[in-house]
Amino acid sequence: MTDSTAHLMSQIGSRLASQLSLISLDGRRRPGPPALVVVAHGSRNPRALSTVRALLDRVRDQRPGLSVHLGHIELNAPLLPDTLAGLGTAEAVLVPLLLSRGYHIKRDIPEMAAASGVRARVADALGPHPLLVDALYARLVEAGWRTRMDEQTRRTSAVVLAAAGSRDPESKVDTNRTAQLFAERLGVPVVPAYATTAAPTVPDAIQSLTSRGRTRVAVASYFTAPGRFATECAEAAPWIASAPLGTHPAMAELILHRYDQALATPARTAA
Repeated sequence: MTDSTAHLMSQIGSRLASQLSLISLDGRRRPGPPALVVVAHGSRNPRALSTVRALLDRVRDQRPGLSVHLGHIELNAPLLPDTLAGLGTAEAVLVPLLLSRGYHIKRDIPEMAAASGVRARVADALGPHPLLVDALYARLVEAGWRTRMDEQTRRTSAVVLAAAGSRDPESKVDTNRTAQLFAERLGVPVVPAYATTAAPTVPDAIQSLTSRGRTRVAVASYFTAPGRFATECAEAAPWIASAPLGTHPAMAELILHRYDQALATPARTAA
């Protein structure tokens, strides 16, 4: 049996076992777990939608039997209200595919959920969390970051953590915390910077670091999927730039962690 065939048979077995677990001894079907609705922002870049869909496939692989859906805040179909309408009056957990707190999590998503018939809980933003640092680190190594470096190289190296930006001060707090965790992982300075709205900009952060003797400055893409902001930030890199977090396994694991966390906190309701 080939590896691919074995993997397929394993998936089929897992899904069958999951379905059988929903049937009680008297033959009646037990209620399944609440649906997981991953809420993406939306993008005009077609690669963003394909990346998010592939990420949801990873989530399904990690949790066979869980009903997983996608809804967008804007720009892409399906829009979140349409996804929620399709669920009727079911119970669901909405996990924002957003890396920090902000207007979308505090207002947009809860309001869309409250306007639907779904009994919804809204999970926390994905960040900050150590799993994001795992994904950031892996992407940076893929781009050419050395996992081992001598002291001289370390003294001249730094990273700009390139994020989207928000007017919400709590968003900046969350991004700063991720930068701190990432700096602890790398052993070099990590400066958060933004594509829009917040300061410093990515070019300003790069200039500040180089003026202090950090001549090997990498840009770490703190975006969930490809898009205009991710591209612009990468183009500003004087050295290497990592790819967006995308379908890294840690992202799927983190989505499920936020789902489980929301289920364990009944007070976090949207309706």
